[in-house]
Amino acid sequence: MKKKKNVFIDGAISADFIAESIAKHQTKTNIGAHNIFLGQVRADEVEGNKVTAIEYTTYHEMAEKKLEEIREKAFEKYELTCMHIYHSLGTIKAGEICFFVFISSKRRKQVYAATEELVNLVKEEVPIFGKEIFENEEHQWKVNTH
Repeated sequence: MKKKKNVFIDGAISADFIAESIAKHQTKTNIGAHNIFLGQVRADEVEGNKVTAIEYTTYHEMAEKKLEEIREKAFEKYELTCMHIYHSLGTIKAGEICFFVFISSKRRKQVYAATEELVNLVKEEVPIFGKEIFENEEHQWKVNTH
C-alpha cells in the first residue's frame, strides 16, 4: 500500500504547489508518463446570479476513508507508480484551482484511464460539499454534473 498523504488543503491550490509536485518527480526515473487534472471554480450563472466563489467543506474521517478505498482500487486496477489527490477546503474564488489529481505510471495509457476514473469517483463518492456563493451574496449547495 502506498503512503497516505494529506488530501485537503486550506484555500486555493496554487500554481507553485502544482509546480513543486511535478518537480519532485524528476528523480523518479521509472516513470514514463504523468497525467494531471485540475478542477477550477467556474463563474457559472444560475437564475441570473453569477457565482463568485465556492465554499468547500467535508466530513474528514468519512472522506479520507473513501479516498483510501479509491486509491487502493486504482493501484490494484492500473499499473501506477504514484498518485496524488488534493482538494481545497474553505472559500475558493472563481478562477482558482480547487481540485488537483496527479497520476504517474510507466506508460501513458495507464495514466489516462486512471485519471478519468479517479476524478469521477472522487466527485461521485467522496463527501466533499460545495456551497456556491453569488454576487448578490446569496448561496446554494452546488450540484455536481459531468
